[in-house]
Amino acid sequence: MESMNVIDAIKGRASKRKFLNKSVPKETIEKILEAAAMTPSGANMQPWTVYSVSNQEMLTSIGDAIIAHIDAGGDVDQHVQYYPLNWINPYKKRRILTGAGLYKLMEVDRHDDDARQKMWFDNYRWFGAQNVFFVYVENELINGAQGPLIDCGAYMQNLMLATEGYGLGSVPQGSTTEYGKIISKVMGVPDNYSLLYSVVVGFEDKDAKINTYQPKRVKMSDTVTFID
Repeated sequence: MESMNVIDAIKGRASKRKFLNKSVPKETIEKILEAAAMTPSGANMQPWTVYSVSNQEMLTSIGDAIIAHIDAGGDVDQHVQYYPLNWINPYKKRRILTGAGLYKLMEVDRHDDDARQKMWFDNYRWFGAQNVFFVYVENELINGAQGPLIDCGAYMQNLMLATEGYGLGSVPQGSTTEYGKIISKVMGVPDNYSLLYSVVVGFEDKDAKINTYQPKRVKMSDTVTFID
């Protein structure tokens, strides 16, 4: 599906939260990474450092460590602050509506803490997928600077669009960013690198109801100002 129209890929891509128990071939993973490597960056610094993990023991160990930390009452243990410290509207409202819509689709009551936590822990079981990209940046690059973070955000988009182009599903994860230090410890990542996010890649389970969920986007007039 390399010939997919880029507009179709952008509009057709949606986060998937249930994958088949099937590994993506190494050759395809490499092609996705080769495509994403063409992402533009300031001064061509290419600030992303990627750990492409398909080792199932490693992925299980990462998930076990995070879940055990949460179950023990541990706080987030992150390299970078991903989510706003002070949620303001309309962004807070969008967040609430997105979560509520997903739980409603899956018929999970908002008071059912056990079911909600189980759904959340699916993040750390990689939604059944067997391939995850963990994207890091060297600490010194973001010491008082934000440009590399912007570049790595563009890299995330290209990872997912390339994945879409090969007929695969993906989901970006801020949920792992919150436990970046734990992940780094399990994988043995050097201390001078910070985890920014992860992207799960795999074969979408097309029969899974949860994969039909696509939160609504706001109107263009809510985010764009035209100066003609």
